[in-house]
Amino acid sequence: MGVDNGGSMVKAVIFDELGSEIAASSARLAMLTPQAGFTERDMDELWRINCQVIREALRLAGDIRIAGVACSGHGKGLYLWGRDDKPCGAGIVSTDSRASIYPQQWAADGTAERVFAKTFQQILACQPVSLLRWLKDQRPELIANIKWIFAVKDFIRFKLTGEAFAELTDYSGSNLFNVRDGGFDRELLAEFGIDELYDALPPLKQSTDFCGAVSERAARETGLAPGTPLAGGMFDIDACAIAMNIVNQDHVCVIAGTWSINEYIARAPVLDKSVMMNSLYCLPGYYLIEECSPTSASNFAWFVDMFMGEEKRAAEQLKVNVFDHCCALAQKVEPDDSAIVFLPYLFGSNYDPQAKACLIGVDSHHSRGQIIRAVLEGIVFCHRVHLEKLLAQRSHTDAVRLAGGAANSPFWAQMFADVFKLPVDIVATRELGALGCAMAAAVAAGVYRDLPQAAAQMAKIKCRIEPDPSRSEIYERKFARYQRVAGALAPLWADVKAPA
Repeated sequence: MGVDNGGSMVKAVIFDELGSEIAASSARLAMLTPQAGFTERDMDELWRINCQVIREALRLAGDIRIAGVACSGHGKGLYLWGRDDKPCGAGIVSTDSRASIYPQQWAADGTAERVFAKTFQQILACQPVSLLRWLKDQRPELIANIKWIFAVKDFIRFKLTGEAFAELTDYSGSNLFNVRDGGFDRELLAEFGIDELYDALPPLKQSTDFCGAVSERAARETGLAPGTPLAGGMFDIDACAIAMNIVNQDHVCVIAGTWSINEYIARAPVLDKSVMMNSLYCLPGYYLIEECSPTSASNFAWFVDMFMGEEKRAAEQLKVNVFDHCCALAQKVEPDDSAIVFLPYLFGSNYDPQAKACLIGVDSHHSRGQIIRAVLEGIVFCHRVHLEKLLAQRSHTDAVRLAGGAANSPFWAQMFADVFKLPVDIVATRELGALGCAMAAAVAAGVYRDLPQAAAQMAKIKCRIEPDPSRSEIYERKFARYQRVAGALAPLWADVKAPA
């Protein structure tokens, strides 16, 4: 079983040893936004919903034995466990921008430059390091109560087993971790002014390591058999990559979900600061080279929820998915029929957490289909901004492997191929995060020797989409316009703040 806690959904999926899906259950997670820039989650409610989807997946699967379980989840953010054995405040989701002042301060005072020699990554407002410093300054009573510092999937594993561990793929992307030396570093935390929290960092584990077993209490709440082994699991971007059979350096992986994730694996990190993140991949000996921002398919979901009421009703009558219905409207519009530009900055831009989403160039003659197309294009263009930084580091790229909501739409996936001017591979399963951590569970349970062997058996490519050269030429011009608009507006974001 793979249990995947993303930015908006939790999913429990059961697979057989060849990667075929047996049963799945999912539920939407409520987002708490107590004030501008805050995106939070009630941790007790989060656990309750995890229990719910696990029980439902087991019910749907029928009379089977679960050989092992692993969890994946969104990276960054912060989930704290208190000394009173309760959640320590609300869980903080990776779209949170409250701590944006700290990366700016650390860049200005030289801290960012000093720590880069150990962390190999830029500092983001949504990383645990920034959020912990914000809590120290704004909520010191919470800091005093912290027992464990968790990523979301490590919190869920802790609730399943009662044992606290820190899995490497998540923590190596937190700026709390010395990526150069492969461990936690008290001196690194001191650079950020939070060295008193060193002992709250749990013991480190690899993705496929045994990390405890389902406790009696968790068994009663989830329906899992007590004693079922738990693997370390992994950051969801690692889980998606290994589920796409990313076991060498031939491909780039693009995940269009809550975040725009763009990545590849390499034997050596990129240390010229031209990319955003280097972290440890779930395969020993590899680094995950990443460009990311909270600018992807969640912008489309928000747009549909906010403005597409008529389309929702029409989709219900047609008995189709509302997102598929909206994509069908956009597909009726040719790429050169509109010059509308959408900047997908609901939760900040590629590098500025204060940036805001906007539609530029709308007038009275534009149709809903044209506006929807602009939203889809803007998301793909933002991915391309990241992709170009990655491709500059590579001698060749065979194809892009695409996951996330966009991979479920042939129209949108074709747009990625046309904008990228590269073939796009679609993987057979829709639940890549869950499949990736199910692979880790299979290794921990002894079904497979290691993750490459598991991926060879469990990961399958469904199809390859080739770029259309004629459309690529049109998108090249539209991408240039997108970049001009983004560049022109960049100096304004500091003046366009939400009211306190």
